[in-house]
Amino acid sequence: MIDEQTKSKKSGSSGSFWRELPILLIVALVVAFLVRAFVVQTFFIPSQSMEHTLNIDDRVLVNKLVYDFRDPHRGEVIVFVSPESWRSDPTEKDFIKRVIGQPGDHITCCDAQGRIQVNGHPLDEPYILPNSDHTGQPAAPQPFDIVVPAGRLWVMGDNRYSSGDSLQNWRAHNDIQQATIDEKDVVGRAFVLFWPFSRMTWLSVPDTYEGVPSPS
Repeated sequence: MIDEQTKSKKSGSSGSFWRELPILLIVALVVAFLVRAFVVQTFFIPSQSMEHTLNIDDRVLVNKLVYDFRDPHRGEVIVFVSPESWRSDPTEKDFIKRVIGQPGDHITCCDAQGRIQVNGHPLDEPYILPNSDHTGQPAAPQPFDIVVPAGRLWVMGDNRYSSGDSLQNWRAHNDIQQATIDEKDVVGRAFVLFWPFSRMTWLSVPDTYEGVPSPS
């Protein structure tokens, strides 16, 4: 038999829970907001420029904190605020590409096997889109020979023949500043493809970048 004191304790405990629930919900919302704003955010893929590493409407998780502690590395897939001159649609502000060159890197295309070279090291890039229209073609649609300026990055899409990236803007403007992005404009590193579940995978750095020497 439950006495009156036990009933009172249970009633008080239940009442305390309902009083605290709004506070708990507010705390949860604040934590979620802070995580999204400063730590991890989801992005969807709006174009074919990274096919088939990333397809249209894929979803990725982006680490927004990592570059507060280090610079972007070659081979990483990054989200960045695009230069205005890159945008065919003014509302398309966030771009996603792969880092090919860091500040000071000498990047050329192409060698006898059609590969991009970074500081003399040829990149083997099996992730580039195998497009039937460009089978056997070089790793870029046009030869180039550039040095990445200080504080900037040379980025390219994995769908090299259909990507608004550093090379396309180099061809359009013949200006290395407009063809590269400011490191300060990098939002974060895309580290996992999580949707659709059937294509879920880590977006790791390909092994070929391990052999790239530092710029001379």
